[in-house]
Amino acid sequence: MAHFAELDGDKKVLRVCVVDNAHVPSDKHADGETWCENFWTGTWKQTSYNNKFRKQYAGLGMTYDADKDKFITIKPYTSWVLDSNDDWQAPIAKPDDGKIYLWNEDDYQADNETGWDEIE
Repeated sequence: MAHFAELDGDKKVLRVCVVDNAHVPSDKHADGETWCENFWTGTWKQTSYNNKFRKQYAGLGMTYDADKDKFITIKPYTSWVLDSNDDWQAPIAKPDDGKIYLWNEDDYQADNETGWDEIE
């Protein structure tokens, strides 16, 4: 089975559908996307359930970056930025002391030297 993501005008993923391999000659083959466009209408991009291409499996709300030919996850917090691998990173590094931390955007906005809250 092949998986395809429907995109809105801003390249945001609206849904992901499964298509029988009979309609998709190979991975990232335009015929599969064209089949989806003809069957459901709209704009479609194939996504890899096993993350073999386009970085990662598309999910609801993610965006497709046409220049990079990748699906990008939803930005988790206002202050986070994409790194060179197109993964979201906090503006300050998480402590590496074996403890469990969660990001607290409100703390960061109040004092940009804080943001990681230890979970006890």
